[in-house]
Amino acid sequence: MNNQKSLITFTFAVIVIFVFLFLVKTFDISYPLALTTTTRTSELSVVGEGKKEAIPDTAYVDVGITVNNSQTVESTQKTINETNNKIVEAMKKLNIKSEDIKTSNYSIYPNYVYEASQNRITGYNGNVSLSIKIKDLKQTAKVVEEATKAGANNIQGTRFVVDDPDKYRELAREEAIANGKEQAQKLAKTLGIKLGKIVNIVESTPRYTQSESFTKALSSSAGGLGGASDNAQFEPGSQTISSVVTLYFEKK
Repeated sequence: MNNQKSLITFTFAVIVIFVFLFLVKTFDISYPLALTTTTRTSELSVVGEGKKEAIPDTAYVDVGITVNNSQTVESTQKTINETNNKIVEAMKKLNIKSEDIKTSNYSIYPNYVYEASQNRITGYNGNVSLSIKIKDLKQTAKVVEEATKAGANNIQGTRFVVDDPDKYRELAREEAIANGKEQAQKLAKTLGIKLGKIVNIVESTPRYTQSESFTKALSSSAGGLGGASDNAQFEPGSQTISSVVTLYFEKK
């Protein structure tokens, strides 16, 4: 009797399996079935932004010395060195410290002409660049003027920066947090929810934006770079320092 019941049970199980497999093939049912669980977040995230305008307090003037087609390496080097030293001395007379004068990009290289199936050196070129840091912005035009008088024949550019942007970044961050809190309260009111404490904050990389042109004019006489015009105006403009934060609030 027991053997008969076992046989019936086994037969029934086999029939169920065959029916299941038939249904899977007929209706193209994917298996094994994946169970997906979803959880409802208990946090509300809001983005806040803050901006602060800062007036640059430091200037950099980049000047260069270029020597073309000098006869020898020694003469090229001598000209560059003498001019470089004259510029440095001129800057020191303006009370610019040695640590604020950086000499870079010193190079000397030959000029070649191809004749009779070979390269022949016809002379030497050389150049050197100096970056001059200016803490008194009123001296910017004077630095350009004195550098060109001392022999600089290439004014490569002027830059105005905020020497210590961190204090402005902190102010911008505080404004961004306040803005984020305000936006969160408005959003919570709209959604009809209550906010708890802030559980996390993420700050994006702060941005520094030059918002105004800082050089109004360069010397017309500096076309030959024999000296800067008395009418040259260098304006620092302003910089926008911004902070973007994401605040995460608990939802009650």
